[in-house]
Amino acid sequence: MAFNRRTFLRQGMHVTTLLAASTLSASALGATRLARVSANPFYLGVASGDPRPDSVVIWTRLARETLGNALSRNEPVAVDYEIAETANFSTIYRKGSAAALPELGYSVHLDLQGLSPGKEYYYRWMIGGEVSNVGRTKTAPALDATPESFRFGFASCQQYEHGYFTALDHMAKERFDLIVHLGDYIYEETWGANNVRHHNAPEIYTLDDYRARYELYKQDLDLQAAHASAPWAVTWDDHEVDDNYANAIAVDEQTPEQLLIRRAAAYQAFYEFMPIRLPSGRQGASMQIYRPLQFGTLIDMTILDTRQYRNDQACGDGMKPSCDQHREPNRTLLGEAQKDWLFKRLRTSDATWNVMAQQVMMGRLLRRNEQEEEMFLMDIWDGYPDERDELLARLKAAQTPNPIVLTGDIHSNWVNNILSDFSNESSEVIATEFVGTSITSGGDGSDSSNTAAQTLSDNSHVKFYNRQRGYVSCHLSKDLWQSDYKILDKVSEPGHPIRTRASFVVEAGNPGALEA
Repeated sequence: MAFNRRTFLRQGMHVTTLLAASTLSASALGATRLARVSANPFYLGVASGDPRPDSVVIWTRLARETLGNALSRNEPVAVDYEIAETANFSTIYRKGSAAALPELGYSVHLDLQGLSPGKEYYYRWMIGGEVSNVGRTKTAPALDATPESFRFGFASCQQYEHGYFTALDHMAKERFDLIVHLGDYIYEETWGANNVRHHNAPEIYTLDDYRARYELYKQDLDLQAAHASAPWAVTWDDHEVDDNYANAIAVDEQTPEQLLIRRAAAYQAFYEFMPIRLPSGRQGASMQIYRPLQFGTLIDMTILDTRQYRNDQACGDGMKPSCDQHREPNRTLLGEAQKDWLFKRLRTSDATWNVMAQQVMMGRLLRRNEQEEEMFLMDIWDGYPDERDELLARLKAAQTPNPIVLTGDIHSNWVNNILSDFSNESSEVIATEFVGTSITSGGDGSDSSNTAAQTLSDNSHVKFYNRQRGYVSCHLSKDLWQSDYKILDKVSEPGHPIRTRASFVVEAGNPGALEA
């Protein structure tokens, strides 16, 4: 893209502050109540997320073209909601109204307070005689409760053009307690060949561009079904903004100034389309997304951001031999503030399972080139070895109970034992990493690859590898964690069945994965 600096800056100035008012009632904001709308305004579906013991965020977004004069006057619009304890809404537990704000594209983020812990609820939205589809959500258990079990699924990387979101429909049917999405929810660009669907533009840059891309993805019925089936916890990776960006650094001709303007637009669009609770006062290109989720005494989950605060990928990025930049001390993937926050939580947590939900593979991936030089994939934790060593040392020193790492990004399934010292394959196992494949990115995939045997031979801490598409289903108790790797044979055609390719367990108090 040839950048017009003046136009780009003007568009950037219109990127809106994330408003705490988005969670206020319609009456508090003087929102307009519409007697009717011109068509169904809920065709992007409903969603919920970030469950706490007493609250959960419920979301929808109104189709702007259905709002008539309210749209032309740029007015907030009142949207009614109902909460029930059964899917047929025979008894209404709560009802009220919320404001859909024009500044946020007429999205609605309602933080429902005063709910009961560990309880299933159903919700729907209404405006102008139209009613949304029904969403199911669930609050987290009480902080001092120890649930007998907890079931969640995690997924990432859903390039619309590369296939159908059938895996998400299968996730919906599992009726999880939680779905975790680890990033690359949308793709900002078109890539690959033999695409089975098509984006609405080659590459996106402005707030309107990102909104249109999310609208395209959100119209997918399988994605809608997954959102309506359970609360979500979401984070982003690179494609929500720009492929392989690092902090304010792009991989192409964009200046840091241009990328930050683009990032502000992308972050706002992400918020507008996600059922997420954000700290007040966060805005623009510096939106904080790392946050905790607690599920009784069973799970302490940290949702991390390995993209926004990182140093640039070393040695020109890609798979490279080490270089001086790669060996520089204090290179960071997490940034100091997030790292300090994470280390404090790992030091003080007494939950049975301590989960780090993040984007890029943590386990060492040893590969060699034809000259027998060690190669490092610079975009993942291998590109930031000192910080990984620091994290592992902290886990070991704190004796954090049962650390589990959840990872996406790499479009393949892995199970990795996390070693205290990756330079010594005989060193102590201190955590387990479950890496999930893509929903569609990369197309149909395959069970293995030409380099799989050598990779497994060179990395004895790797216990499983697979390149098919799908998600990971996790079932845990205070004694046992089980991860089932669910795969589809094809995503280039809709409706393929799901099957379990492999299952691995971790015993509480005994780090490392065992095949089930």
